[in-house]
Amino acid sequence: MSDSGRSSAPHIPVMLADVLDVLRPRDGGIYVDGTFGAGGYTRAILGSADCAVLAIDRDPSAILRGRELATEFVGRLTLIEGCFGDMVRLVRALGHATVDGVVLDLGVSSMQLDQAERGFSFQQDGPLDMRMGGEGPSAADVVNTFEEGDLARIIAVYGEEKRARAVAKAIVAARAQAEFKRTLELAETVARVIGRRPQDRIHPATRTFQALRIFVNDELGELARGLSGAEELLHEGGRLAAVTFHSLEDRAVKRFLTARTGRGGRANRHMPERDEAAPSFLEIEHKARKAADAEIDANPRARSAKLRAAERTAAPVLPLDTAALGLRVVPALDRLSPTGGAA
Repeated sequence: MSDSGRSSAPHIPVMLADVLDVLRPRDGGIYVDGTFGAGGYTRAILGSADCAVLAIDRDPSAILRGRELATEFVGRLTLIEGCFGDMVRLVRALGHATVDGVVLDLGVSSMQLDQAERGFSFQQDGPLDMRMGGEGPSAADVVNTFEEGDLARIIAVYGEEKRARAVAKAIVAARAQAEFKRTLELAETVARVIGRRPQDRIHPATRTFQALRIFVNDELGELARGLSGAEELLHEGGRLAAVTFHSLEDRAVKRFLTARTGRGGRANRHMPERDEAAPSFLEIEHKARKAADAEIDANPRARSAKLRAAERTAAPVLPLDTAALGLRVVPALDRLSPTGGAA
């Protein structure tokens, strides 16, 4: 989801009609909603055909909220607490070898942004957490313990913040006086460095908060595993639909589909030549779809959304090459990081 702070339209699934158009749910089909959230896509899929949905979410509160929807679609909705990067294991544990479609709505949900206690928002005060699943190091752990250079790299790479070094320096100086515990404490520290002009559309802490959230939740690593998992689960004719909200996500999805549809040649010069006549996906559309003006007017979160989709062929699954997605391993941070450059 977008990183623009508190949403004015909190529970409207973005580009819903477009997702259904490319996914084409059919009677008897089985579909994976890898990012269940408020259940908007799941409800629409179940309402458009007599099919079943396997809904995955790493947030326990999302799974809890989904129980009401499960009672509405008895026997057709299965709620799974877990990460969509593990979808192959999670889905096959339920006895499904393949599925007809996979949809991914990436980023933080508007509900998480709106809950101050989750620590995602820089416009509401709350504990500096940002963990989607509530496990592992929090954002507070990162800003209070990481070296200045590592903080700068996280903020520059995941937030694409031009003044990352200055922000990291300010964070380290401030934490020497008192540890960061609240979101507004961090937001105010960043804002003093970045500044804000009246014409600026986004809060000065937007990129720093995005960077910390992506790092804490390993979102780009999760995306890489999820795309590869969808490739493995989808049978011939099955469809993948991925909605992204910022350039890092969209770049990874674009490069994955470019390589898988055969448009990219060898993803890595060190890899052997592959059979370009047998891509594992076929393009549904060459370019990403964007939300229509009417949807953006009704739901500002749709402004930055892009939808990319493809249809699975009968070709074998290809090895996951993170370099092909614009990702590389950064050992010091133990996370996947984009290499930069235009998609």
